[in-house]
Amino acid sequence: MDGTKTNREPPNAVLFDMDGVIVNSEDFWVELEEETIFPKVVEEDVTADEITGMNYREIYDYLDSEYQTTATKEEFIAIYDEAAKQLYGEHVSLMDGFHDLLADLRENGTEIALVSSSPHHWIDIVLDRFDLKFSEVVSAEDINAPGKPEPAIFEHAAGLLGKHADECAAVEDSENGVESAVRAGTYCIGYPNGAKELDLSSADVVVSSPEELREELISKVAETA
Repeated sequence: MDGTKTNREPPNAVLFDMDGVIVNSEDFWVELEEETIFPKVVEEDVTADEITGMNYREIYDYLDSEYQTTATKEEFIAIYDEAAKQLYGEHVSLMDGFHDLLADLRENGTEIALVSSSPHHWIDIVLDRFDLKFSEVVSAEDINAPGKPEPAIFEHAAGLLGKHADECAAVEDSENGVESAVRAGTYCIGYPNGAKELDLSSADVVVSSPEELREELISKVAETA
């Protein structure tokens, strides 16, 4: 586990990303996007690391601006929606020990939000399948502003918890997500749990396992209990 990079008041709320953090969906998405989805939409080869952390509607806008698209945005969204139903409903698994981590954080009085670029109907599949509850559930669909890597989604989530972003810890697995959390002013924990090697060094700390993530979060929020 890397050492922390900044000195600040310890966080008293936690903002979890969903894909690649609480569920291991990034590996599945990389394969689906590179082998199935992108070839249906663009003529050139596209790698998933170009769009990791983006909202899927923004992904189409990115592809349309950078490549020659061969499908409409509506067709693209329909392809993604069908893939998501199978991926979240059948294939992904929950982070080891995540229910216990949530229970321990709540025992400390910590407010917890889920902050995801995914739409609510994808998030709901995960919440229902794994019986998860959060103080707030925030999708990129909820903000009238650009998604990650812009900071608005984390600022919005913190506000819903009655916090400033710099009072929160954020857990992110992608470069876009880390950039978003850092720009919002959160205490950012990088959690590289996806299929790609990514540079998360701008995070305050980088952990490499559920155990290290638990240790980092519990030790930080315990300072405020």
